Amino acid sequence: MNLTELTEQIEQWAKERNLDTADPNKQMLKLGEEFGELCQGMAKDNMDQVIDSIGDMFVVMTILSRQLGINIECCVLDAYNEIKDRKGKMVNGVFVKESDLA
Repeated sequence: MNLTELTEQIEQWAKERNLDTADPNKQMLKLGEEFGELCQGMAKDNMDQVIDSIGDMFVVMTILSRQLGINIECCVLDAYNEIKDRKGKMVNGVFVKESDLA
């Protein structure tokens, strides 16, 4: 299953549970919870928890996008188009874009 098909499956799952029309603010809280679990997994070097948390965050963001009437794949494409030609360098393990290096 490719990412588009998987996203459609998540959206259908959410629709069947009326999550597609639920309060997006509640979905944001859920995203914060999942992010906390990701941080915990990273801190404890628990790769199973990291993988689960990243997946859960994608599901939550897909549902949030649907609630807001936007397409998550368009969001990702916009983000990629913004960074694809970005230049910069690694500073202490973090990529810093050229415009922030001054």
